[in-house]
Amino acid sequence: MTTTTPQSTSSGEVTAPVPEVTFTIDDVEIAVPKGTLVIRAAEQLGIQIPRFCDHPLLQPAGACRQCLVEVATPDREGNVRPMPKPQASCTLEATPGMVVRTQRTSAVADKAQHGVMELLLINHPLDCPTCDKGGECPLQNQAMSNGRSTSRFHDVKRTFPKPIAISTEILLDRDRCVLCQRCTRFSDEIAGDPFIDLQQRGIKQQIGVFDPAVLGFAGAQTTEVSSYAMPDGSAGRAAVGVAAQDAAGPMGEATIDTSGRPFSSYYSGNTVQICPVGALTSAAYRFRARPFDLISTPSVSEHDSSGSAIRVDHRRGVVVRRLSGEDAAVNEEWITDKDRFAFPWQSMADRVTTPLVRDRAADGTRGELRPASWAEAFEVAAEGLAAARAAGGVGVLPGGRLPLEDAYAYAKFARVVLATNDVDHRARPHSDEEEAFLAHHVAGSRMSVTFADLEKAPATLLVAFEPEDEGGVVFLRLRKGVRAHANRVFSVAPFASRGLSRLGGTLLSAAPGTEPEVLDAIGATTDAPLAGAGEALAAAGSIILVGERLAAVPGGLSAVLRLARRTGARLAWIPRRAGERGGVEAGTLPSLLPGGRPVADATARVDVGAAWDVDQLPVTPGRSTTAMLAAAADGSLGGLLVGGVDPVDLPDPAAALTALDAVGFLVSLEVRASAVTERADVVLPVAPPVERPGTFLNWEGRPRPFPQALTSTAMPDHRVLDALADAMDVRLGLRTTAQVHAEIDQVGAWDGSRAEAPDVVAAGPNVVGDGEAVLATWHLLLDAGRGQDGEAFLAGTAPRPVARVSAATASSIGLTDGAPLLVSTPSGQIVLPAVLTAMPDGVVWVPTHSTGSMVRPTLRADQGAVVAIRPAAAALEPATVLTETEHDGEAL
Repeated sequence: MTTTTPQSTSSGEVTAPVPEVTFTIDDVEIAVPKGTLVIRAAEQLGIQIPRFCDHPLLQPAGACRQCLVEVATPDREGNVRPMPKPQASCTLEATPGMVVRTQRTSAVADKAQHGVMELLLINHPLDCPTCDKGGECPLQNQAMSNGRSTSRFHDVKRTFPKPIAISTEILLDRDRCVLCQRCTRFSDEIAGDPFIDLQQRGIKQQIGVFDPAVLGFAGAQTTEVSSYAMPDGSAGRAAVGVAAQDAAGPMGEATIDTSGRPFSSYYSGNTVQICPVGALTSAAYRFRARPFDLISTPSVSEHDSSGSAIRVDHRRGVVVRRLSGEDAAVNEEWITDKDRFAFPWQSMADRVTTPLVRDRAADGTRGELRPASWAEAFEVAAEGLAAARAAGGVGVLPGGRLPLEDAYAYAKFARVVLATNDVDHRARPHSDEEEAFLAHHVAGSRMSVTFADLEKAPATLLVAFEPEDEGGVVFLRLRKGVRAHANRVFSVAPFASRGLSRLGGTLLSAAPGTEPEVLDAIGATTDAPLAGAGEALAAAGSIILVGERLAAVPGGLSAVLRLARRTGARLAWIPRRAGERGGVEAGTLPSLLPGGRPVADATARVDVGAAWDVDQLPVTPGRSTTAMLAAAADGSLGGLLVGGVDPVDLPDPAAALTALDAVGFLVSLEVRASAVTERADVVLPVAPPVERPGTFLNWEGRPRPFPQALTSTAMPDHRVLDALADAMDVRLGLRTTAQVHAEIDQVGAWDGSRAEAPDVVAAGPNVVGDGEAVLATWHLLLDAGRGQDGEAFLAGTAPRPVARVSAATASSIGLTDGAPLLVSTPSGQIVLPAVLTAMPDGVVWVPTHSTGSMVRPTLRADQGAVVAIRPAAAALEPATVLTETEHDGEAL
């Protein structure tokens, strides 16, 4: 019997009905949509069929054969006839009239499953007590429920040398592998990364490293290494193959993938989690704990603006691992390796655990920081901020990594306690045009574009945004849409990145500074790629994703808004940091109050003032981060209140440090010691995300609440600010999370007029001469950021920094592929191996903040700046090549 059921989309639109089929499982009749797998239908009835290879987000494979069931189907005359052998329910689609019997009602299915389990256990090692999967292993569970009580196998088990280091982070024990192919299917279907693969046949079949002779990739150049050293210096790893030459490969050693290059992936940790046995393990977690020792807490990743669901596992007050959580609306079951492994930063040895106060002599000379009580620290901070407020005002720099509750507290503290709109969370390159764009288009526009929309969009344009490096799981959702043939991806960028290639995307080539020109030409020219992009974006449901880097391009955001109006495509802004979207909504911008209310709007000020019980709020829009630092440096700003800002992220780190040294009074709220705390007059320690509850607002505008995982006496920023306000005789009323939430709800969203759209004229690209190039740059997902400190295994998987130039540009300076290229300004220089890339002439790309490529501290330049380029050998002797962060001979 076949019926139809109408379906509705998230917008409520009713789509074409989906045919349904009715069949029977274990004597229970069930109707399911046509195409439903038998194993999924059984799950709907609460019948658990054992399986290893099956995964709801991967294509069916039928590799392990553990899910065998007895099946009968109607013939042409309607007679129900049994199939001659049990069938794999993970690959079998339900058909009308089918009769399925699982192990619950069929002796045939039960015997078949017992036989498969016996076969899998023939060579599987009996090392459960030492296996990292022990206690949460499907093989253990199903060996008890669907296996024999005793083994009939008495011969010698097959063994392999172990472990094989797939990368510095992922280790493979081939003895345990049951050949389910979950790992290879994930890498192929979800991440799109070349991985290891099945090799040989029969008893010799194994998941193994790249072998040209076995896998048929003859001619691949490989070498062999005799040992493998882990990042901590330990040895004893099995020999693996490494590529003979790959300048852009991972920092550490890695096995050869099926492309013949060292394995490299930002998503490799997912293979460990979905492995149904202990074949794939994490070097960071290996042998550290057992599941029954752990306490698990659901949480949200703090590393990017996607707000991916994670699970924090801790033991005796120490986090030992993080896993992906399940959230179909956001990250499904996948996270990046940065989200998974980069958590030690929250408990490093340089953690600030007690307030610090700097004494000053009678002549104003600054002394050393010393531990102090909270009462003393609050008293000193209150007196200093009050004096600074009277001596030119206090600027507030909250940084872009804060939960919504803390961002709201900083926004209120600035207006109510310090009586200023000098508050800006943008600790990165920014502009007035960007502020106007955020006020006009982003603030108050929650859920206008969602992750689900990325899958279904007919076309997506990426502007100054690399989803794999800057968006985490955004890349995976885009790729899912591309694989479903529902999404065409275009990118305005200087070259086609590895991520864009795996999205099957089309490059709309743009040198830094020419983005507005390219955006205005989309759909308005006969050039094939640009015309094609315009036609694709005109389709209903198309999306434009713009990254934070476009703020550094004059006229870029204005051109994006024009393009969105011209094509009708929906526009979403995706910043890198987890707290940026929350900061926009909370009002940590010079011209915005909470809820997207313009500071200049009198009605908006009255609206917020009523909720805050304040008669009058400051009227004049405040200064940006750059302007505040400049004012601090020249003495016109009396003090700074800084929370979680790393100066190397700022457009000019050297100027920022000068400003911090020169400002009259500096208060720092920090988790760990930093360049800011070294210069602060008062340091107030605050809790990292794992030690406090909170809410991140992801780029969609979706609230992502998380509970406190570890017991701690550390306080979140909003509680510290509330106590500091009390010391300044002002009631902030934000002591508890509940109070913050209640006040945010009271303030609510803004339904008044919005800020005007920016209309900035593009400046165009800089002109370069001989031996010069325009600088292009962005952050790699895995780089030298402080959020990745303490995880050496993960650091080994980061891509090696390289300098990319076109063949013509290289030829003009006598540079060959792979040779060292020197990129310099009057402030400093960087030397990296050159990789010839199809990109505009006169452009050089280097990573923003990777080891050996610290662009802003070293060059004191950013995207669009003119830099000098030349072969390194012609400029420096090898012993004097500068790869460290230096300026004027002094390390920053």
